[in-house]
Amino acid sequence: MEVINSRLISWASILDDATRQQAIATAQLPIIYPHLALMPDAHLGLGATVGSVIPTLHAVIPAAVGVDVGCGMIAVRTQYAVKDLPKDRKPLREGIEHAVPLSAGHYNHRISPTAVPRIAELRRQAKAAGFDPARDAANWELQLGSLGSGNHFIEVCADEADTVWLFLHSGSRGVGNKLAQRHIAEARSAARARHIVLPHPDLAYLEEGTPEFDRYITELHWAQHFALLNREEMMDRVVRQFEAWTGGSVREAERINCHHNFTAREQHYGKTVWVSRKGAIRAQAGDSGLIPGSMGTASYVVVGRGNRESLNSSPHGAGREYSRNAARKAFSMAELRAAMKGIEFRPSEAFIDEIPAAYKPIDQVMRDSADLVTVRHKLRQLVNVKGN
Repeated sequence: MEVINSRLISWASILDDATRQQAIATAQLPIIYPHLALMPDAHLGLGATVGSVIPTLHAVIPAAVGVDVGCGMIAVRTQYAVKDLPKDRKPLREGIEHAVPLSAGHYNHRISPTAVPRIAELRRQAKAAGFDPARDAANWELQLGSLGSGNHFIEVCADEADTVWLFLHSGSRGVGNKLAQRHIAEARSAARARHIVLPHPDLAYLEEGTPEFDRYITELHWAQHFALLNREEMMDRVVRQFEAWTGGSVREAERINCHHNFTAREQHYGKTVWVSRKGAIRAQAGDSGLIPGSMGTASYVVVGRGNRESLNSSPHGAGREYSRNAARKAFSMAELRAAMKGIEFRPSEAFIDEIPAAYKPIDQVMRDSADLVTVRHKLRQLVNVKGN
């Protein structure tokens, strides 16, 4: 841990100057209390740093939550061992790709039976809150159960005992993105109206006691729940594909679902604050968590240690070292194939910017996290599914 100044603490041993300066600027906002915490995976973000924990008094910064509201991970530990699996893993990958819509802008053509009760629940929640998600995305119901692109993934993994896990990463899709963009714009407008000077326009905040704040929190909580149910729906489909591939039933020994782009009201250092975790998971003592590496590297199942200085938080992944554009220029398809040796995946130049070398080494990130979480399992990938 490094105390950068009285308002900024960092657990990142790999931290470029641009990211450091962005975090320093955010930490100087008068609404920050007691300090901003940078996680080991911290890297440059839009307005606020990805991999940061931002506690605020009587206000929330919508861009500090981010546009993929409620994005997170889910994992299921099965009763299977690697030796029990069929040798050819391609049919499983293709089955998952058929069952789950992949890539940005892709969604379901119909509502599946397992999605019906989840959509009904989301409708009831929205109606009770007095808003219509169709304002932001007319087809939001068809988005439930879709993956997206970028660093979102579906994987089949094995732990140190060769036990098989099903693992995926996704969020609130287009509806969450559009909802967040609308509230970020409202926060900017409110800051201009009040002549608030900010280090960056995307650090504009909404204050408690205003209609804008109340609307944001209400709709944010809905989008966070959409993201959670989205992961549950996809995992159910992955389980069915896995069962069809193995010819047996999955007995779920454990299911973990956690998100890393959200805000929550919490008590820290004697005050009630809104804690926005942008690319960070909550890691209170005993909290189960998931920290994936990059495509082709290890992922971790962890339990929180309740570190006070981190505001009970931990990293959410490896964290980028190369921007997407820089990665596409720096790395080749041959290097991606080499990095994915032994893992069933769909070779595509669209994935070059997700190559492991574009990210911080996940094992270093986990060493930096030693006082934030305890590792329960280290997972290696067997099958990887991504959207273009």
